[in-house]
Amino acid sequence: MTIDTAFLSVGELAAGYRSGAFTPLDACRQAQDRLARLEPDLNAFIEPMTTEVLDQAKRLTQELRQGRDRGPLHGIPVAIKDIIDVADVRTTFATKAVPPRHAARDAECVARLRAAGAILFGKTNLLEFAAGVAHPAFGQTNNPHDRSRTAGGSSGGSAAAVAAGIVPLALGTDTGGSIRAPAAYCGVIGFKPSFAALSLDGVYPLSPSLDHLGLFARSSADASIAFSILNPGVAPARPSRKPLRLGIVGNQWNHRAVQAEVRAALDAARLSLERAGVPLTEIQLPDPAEMAAALLDILMPEAAAIHRSTMAKSADGFAPGTRDLLETGTTILATRYIEAIEKQRRWFSAFESVMADLDAVIAPTVPFTAPDTDPALSTEGDDEIISLTHANLTGAPSVSLPLRTQGAMPVGLMLTAARNRDSDLLSICETIEGILSHTA
Repeated sequence: MTIDTAFLSVGELAAGYRSGAFTPLDACRQAQDRLARLEPDLNAFIEPMTTEVLDQAKRLTQELRQGRDRGPLHGIPVAIKDIIDVADVRTTFATKAVPPRHAARDAECVARLRAAGAILFGKTNLLEFAAGVAHPAFGQTNNPHDRSRTAGGSSGGSAAAVAAGIVPLALGTDTGGSIRAPAAYCGVIGFKPSFAALSLDGVYPLSPSLDHLGLFARSSADASIAFSILNPGVAPARPSRKPLRLGIVGNQWNHRAVQAEVRAALDAARLSLERAGVPLTEIQLPDPAEMAAALLDILMPEAAAIHRSTMAKSADGFAPGTRDLLETGTTILATRYIEAIEKQRRWFSAFESVMADLDAVIAPTVPFTAPDTDPALSTEGDDEIISLTHANLTGAPSVSLPLRTQGAMPVGLMLTAARNRDSDLLSICETIEGILSHTA
C-alpha cells in the first residue's frame, strides 16, 4: 500500500525513509503530483525545478541505501522564495523590471540546506521584489483553504506550498510581516528569527535595517530542526518544562481592527492557556500605528535606494503599486528617516526591559482572516501590520502559531521573545501547541 506523504512531519518523513516504508524519491514524486493537481489555481511556484528535484531525490535515496545519512533533513523537500539564489536556477524576483538572473552560486541558507541533504523543491511566488504587490505577469498566490482568497505576501508562495501539503518546509523573508501574515492566513507556522540570526547572503534585499530570513513549517518542532541547520550554532529546541510567563500586548490584542472571528479564536486560545495554569500579564507596547509608520519611514527610503537605478532604467517594468511605493520612498526626508531609526533604538531598549520578566508576549498576528487580495502596503501604515511591526523594529524573534478553527479560515497567534532567544521561543511554541491541541 502506498503511504500518502503529503502532510507528514519532517520527523515522520525521516523515519519513513530510514525504515524503508518509502524513499525521498517516492515523497518527491507524490509532491510533484500534488503540485500538478493544485497548480495553476494555487499559483504557489514560479519555477518548480521538476527535473532537478527528481535528480536530487534519486541521488539522496541512493545515499541512504549506501549508508550515508546527512541528518534530519536528508531527503526532505524544501521550497525557496524566489528572491533567494539557487545555483544555476533563475531568480525572477516576480518582476518584469529586470530579466531573470541565473545565480552563479547558492545563497548561504540554500548551501546549508543542500549540505544537510535537503531537496530544493522549487522557487516560490511572491509579491514583486518582496516589496509591493503581486505583479500582473505572475499573479497572486491563492489560499489553499479557499482559492478565492490570497495566501498573503510577500512570502505567500512559500506559505501556500507548506499549507497545501506540497512541502513540509519553505524559506521566506520578513521585513514587516512577510512571513507571519501569510502563515496566519494559511494556517501554518511562520518563524521570523532574530535580526541577523540567519545569513542574508544571496537574498535580494528590500530594507537592510529590517530584513530577516525565516521559514514556514507545519509544527514548531519542524521549524526548530530547520533553524538548527540554517544556524548551526543552535541545537533543536526542546519543549520547556518550566512554568511559562506570558504577556498579552493589550493595545494589539484589544485593537479595534481585530475582527469577530479572529477575536473568538484568540479568546479561546487565551482561555485554554489560563486553564492550563499559564499566567498572563497584560503589557503595553508603543502605539501600533506609530510603530507601523516608523517601520515604513525606514523601509520605503531604503527600498527606494536599492531600486533607484532599476527605476531610472525600466520603471514601466514594475507593477504600478510597487512603483508607487518606491517613488514615495524617494520623497521621505532624511530627518524623518533618522527620527524613525532613533525610535527603533528606543523601542528596542524598551522591549528588552519588558521582556526581562517574561518568556514571550502574545498578540494577534493579523486582525483578520485572509482577504480576497493582498492589501496594498499603505504609505501611512495600516491595520494589517498593527501587531507585526514591533518584531521587525526590535529584531526580536517572532512566530505566527496557527489556531485550530473548525470549519473556518485560519487565525494566527503571534508569540515574540527577547532578541536572540530563538530556540527558547520555539520551545515555548511547542509547549503552547500541546496545550491548544489538548483543548481543541
